[in-house]
Amino acid sequence: MILGHDHARATVPATSANLGPGFDSLGLALALHDELEVRVVDGPGGVVTVTGQGAGEVPDGEDHLVLRALRLALDHVGAPQPGLALTCVNRIPHGRGLGSSAAAAVGGLVLARALLADPAALDDDTLLMLATRLEGHPDNAAPALLGGATVAWLDTDDDTGPHAPHAVRVPVHEDVVPVVLVPTERLLTQHARSVLPAVVTHRDAAFQAGRAALLVEALGRRPDLLLPATEDRLHQEHRRPVMQDSLAVVDALRARGVAAVVSGAGPTVLALGRRTVVDGTGADADQAVDEVLRDAAGTWQVLHPAVDQAGARSWSVA
Repeated sequence: MILGHDHARATVPATSANLGPGFDSLGLALALHDELEVRVVDGPGGVVTVTGQGAGEVPDGEDHLVLRALRLALDHVGAPQPGLALTCVNRIPHGRGLGSSAAAAVGGLVLARALLADPAALDDDTLLMLATRLEGHPDNAAPALLGGATVAWLDTDDDTGPHAPHAVRVPVHEDVVPVVLVPTERLLTQHARSVLPAVVTHRDAAFQAGRAALLVEALGRRPDLLLPATEDRLHQEHRRPVMQDSLAVVDALRARGVAAVVSGAGPTVLALGRRTVVDGTGADADQAVDEVLRDAAGTWQVLHPAVDQAGARSWSVA
């Protein structure tokens, strides 16, 4: 495989995984984007320039996740590994449960696709496989790559070795309006996972399966069912000790009828409001969010990203 271009750009969206009951399977792409640009340069290795989120914190060379993903994709198709200059304009908060690492992985992969003479060699199935290899699971990578809401799964779920990931898009009703509440505190995904129990009861598992199935219907056709459809018994309550402020906000919003959940591994809170203004500028969650945050602990940034229907995009630059 040869490179057909020496300059490419990409955009990749933030994502929110789980959405309550869809643990490690459901995800939603949000219109909050990192922007990436790569150029082939003389000499070996890579140099990374980062502005925005993570600037001064993430690696500036070959260890940078976008660059690692890009090189993984080139290696997968047998393409050469040139010197690379990568620029990242990051808008997705890090360590907040909004899929920043998945965005970096997917971003590097689609940049590689844009550099190839034959982009079809890196189709979406291949990129999802590579992203899952980097991430360990496809729940954030799938919506980052495909856009919209997705259900992702692995061929099997055991410890015998790697298994192929798959994902399908599910419809999102036009009246579903995400509201994202981002705290200043961060939380490592590994820490959030460490507090989860190894075993759950049959009763809770059955409850969770029913709510996850209902959530697909609520997202696509019945937004009026979002509140019961986002009930969870598998992970959120177990994580309360490491994100008490976030769960307090979730509780307060749900008490007001808003379908609020922890976004991914947290500590960001995602509220799935319903459109109330014809021009799309209002949601029924807005007043409840204002009321709850007046009394909430900590400092919160409120974002109103639309559902990103396009997913990651990349293109070569002449």
